[in-house]
Amino acid sequence: MFNVEQYTGSKQENYLLAEQQLIALVDGEPNRIANLSNACALLNQLLDEVNWVGFYLVENDGLVLGPFQGLPACIRIPFGRGVCGTSAAERKTFRVEDVHQFPGHIACDAASRSEIVIPLIKGDELIGVLDIDSPIINRFDEIDEEMLEKFAHTLVKYL
Repeated sequence: MFNVEQYTGSKQENYLLAEQQLIALVDGEPNRIANLSNACALLNQLLDEVNWVGFYLVENDGLVLGPFQGLPACIRIPFGRGVCGTSAAERKTFRVEDVHQFPGHIACDAASRSEIVIPLIKGDELIGVLDIDSPIINRFDEIDEEMLEKFAHTLVKYL
C-alpha cells in the first residue's frame, strides 16, 4: 500500500525519498506499463509547478505516447523533432528554460513554458524518454536534472 508523503525535506532529500518509494512500488513487478504508470504518478505527486509528467516510448523510428499525467498529449514524435525527439536522438538530457526558444518545439500544451526530458537507456537500448513540463519559465534547475536522471536510472532497472 502506498502512503502519501509530505515532501518537507530539501529538494535532494525529497527526490531521494521519491526514489525509495519508486523502488517499493516497482520491485517485483514485471509489467513495464504498470511501472511507468506508478513512476509517473509518483513524480506528479512530488513535483510542484508542473503541468505534465509522462513517458514517450520508442516505437519504430520515433516515440509514441506512454503513461502520463496531465492534459491529452501529442501521440507520436519523430526522432530529432522537439525536445523529446531531440533528447531521444542524442540520448542526452535536455533542460529547456523557455520552450518557445527551442528550435522545433512541439507545443502539445500551450501553457507549458519550460521542460526537462531525460532519455531512458537500458544497456545500449533506448527505451524512451521521461518528459516533464511546467507553466513556469526556468522551472527546472541543476538539482532537478541530477536527481531526475538518478530517478530515471533507477526506474530503468525495473523495465
